[in-house]
Amino acid sequence: MKRVIYLLMICVGGLFASCEKDEIGGTATEALAGEWQLTVDAVDDAGNVVLVDPFGIGVILGITYNTAENVADKMYVSDLGNFWDYTVVVNADCNNLTFSSNGEVQNEAYDCKVNIEGGKMLPGAATTPSGMPADSLVYYVSFSDDENPATYGYSKYKVSGYRRTGFAADEQ
Repeated sequence: MKRVIYLLMICVGGLFASCEKDEIGGTATEALAGEWQLTVDAVDDAGNVVLVDPFGIGVILGITYNTAENVADKMYVSDLGNFWDYTVVVNADCNNLTFSSNGEVQNEAYDCKVNIEGGKMLPGAATTPSGMPADSLVYYVSFSDDENPATYGYSKYKVSGYRRTGFAADEQ
């Protein structure tokens, strides 16, 4: 009987010893990465809204995420094809929560150039439709193949919104 108790104690001890968990780290751009509920407005050079939701698309889902290099100074910005279909690598500053392309960069979704400027994430600065605080994201984007600004009198698009919460009340 003593053998059975000793054997059982050894098995239980081994079981507890094998349950250690390793810490899983985040990505280099974790502070800026996320899914975002976004709106798009046409703005002039000064950032003043000229046309609200010029294409009538309403709220779109966009994402910001880490590159394969996992470095803190580069990340992807994408509209997942919900607005203009762009996926670009931008320069990121995770300490200041800012990002931009510093001029035109190649779109990875299709052949055109994209310029993203003035990108910033503001922790807790947005209010979701359910009334809860969330992180805010804003940036300005323009496209080399877009003839609308010249035709309708604006210069770029302001993309802004809040970090997706996953709650049904905040989905639009």
